Amino acid sequence: MLDLGRSFLASVERSPDQLALVDGGLRLTYGQWFDRVAAVAGGLQGIGLQRGDHLVALLQNRWEMATLHWACQFAGIIVTPLNWRAKLDEIDYCAGDADARAIVFQDVSADAVRDSVVAQRLPRIAVGAAAGATLQFEQLLAAQPPVPLLNAGADDWSLMLYTSGTTGKPKGVPRRHRHERAAALAHVAQNQYGRHERTLGVMPLYHTMGVRSLLAMALVDGCFVCVPKFDPVAVLAAIEAERITNLYLVPTLYHDVIAHPNCAATDLSSVRKLGFAGASMNEALLKKLDALFHPELFVNHYGSSEVYTFSIDQDAVKKPGSAGRAGINQRLRVVRLDSGNPDMAAERYEEGEIIVDLCGDEAFEGYWNRPDANAKALRGGWYFTGDTGYLDRDGDLFVSGRTDDMIISGGENISPVEIESLLSLHPAVDEVAVVGLADARWGQSVTAFVKRRAAVTSEELDTHCRTSGLANFKRPRSYVFVVEVPRSPVGKLLRRKLVANEYEAEAQQ
Repeated sequence: MLDLGRSFLASVERSPDQLALVDGGLRLTYGQWFDRVAAVAGGLQGIGLQRGDHLVALLQNRWEMATLHWACQFAGIIVTPLNWRAKLDEIDYCAGDADARAIVFQDVSADAVRDSVVAQRLPRIAVGAAAGATLQFEQLLAAQPPVPLLNAGADDWSLMLYTSGTTGKPKGVPRRHRHERAAALAHVAQNQYGRHERTLGVMPLYHTMGVRSLLAMALVDGCFVCVPKFDPVAVLAAIEAERITNLYLVPTLYHDVIAHPNCAATDLSSVRKLGFAGASMNEALLKKLDALFHPELFVNHYGSSEVYTFSIDQDAVKKPGSAGRAGINQRLRVVRLDSGNPDMAAERYEEGEIIVDLCGDEAFEGYWNRPDANAKALRGGWYFTGDTGYLDRDGDLFVSGRTDDMIISGGENISPVEIESLLSLHPAVDEVAVVGLADARWGQSVTAFVKRRAAVTSEELDTHCRTSGLANFKRPRSYVFVVEVPRSPVGKLLRRKLVANEYEAEAQQ
């Protein structure tokens, strides 16, 4: 299999004059971008980074971050991106855990880098006017390309992402060039990308969705349009100005884009394909997006940093909530909860834990320096995802939540996702999250946290649940109206904050 450096070079050789990268006023063809990538690869080697070293990056989705990612693929350096909002303790932990050899940062991360003990021991490369650097990114751009140009093979490490995790320290997920290329090829096939597609580079490049968009566009000689920080105004403007052909976002970002007043006046006609991942999409949002974009393809992609694709459904609206079937490079099963046995399959419609085959081309080989995590998640050649779900009579997968999110009330297992999807269909509900709060009688009490778009009472929402066919034991016993439903920077619902009372309730009228 080709490594990623050779894969990028192939696109340069096929389409040197094709537009490859846009960032504001900067527009680079594949030939022009290659010159910068090659120079940065030489610059990294010039400051002492060698094949197999980790380079930590704390950058927004700007052209320098995309360029660094590809430069590392040529140089055999392991790009290790962190959230640009990372605090000093996160930088200390991750850079120390990875044994990083250098760090790249910008103004928004400069204070945390300055205060990080580990970062202060490393070469610090500043992008833009960030203070506290030992050298500037422009010095890398001024370097000569490395000799030889290609310094990595398909079995070398390409990337290490750190999982955000809901508890404990983040876990490093190292992935080889062949893992990354296989995932990108599958992404192209499963989303039916054609040559010269244009995508919006707004999902962060410290997240597997952002990385997949970057690599997939290069494989089809397409264009990656940078949006450094998510903002609905900037996203809508970029879609119209750059004639974006496909979107691949988390549901929260879709929600915010179509809810913005500018959406109605924006020309969205160039967008032909929609894809989402990272969280379930409620039925109401699915229908709104389908009506607005009329996409040729609407893909629900379910996966993780560890194993990029678990399953896909290429017609997300036809069976709302379905995650479809195993992806091109994967096999999956649903096994009995708490069995820990890959051969103990659950029955149809029986909720269990979702597991996937570690022999898949996209699957990682284990966590970085974390034998404890490996022992928990890797068993009998299968990756135990920690997600719960079931297979319906057609064999389609439905993801119901995390094993840690399961509500146990009065001895009954209750999935919050089903209730959230139902409540989202009420016209007065903007967003909703359901959790189990401690209850002396029931163990846990089903509680719905609702962000309203219009006036509605708890009684009206309860009536909505009662008349919908939802089983009585699943009905929320209480409703809390909140200003915002807490989410991570990439849109993941943070139920633990609701359980911990870390939210802002609406002011009493």
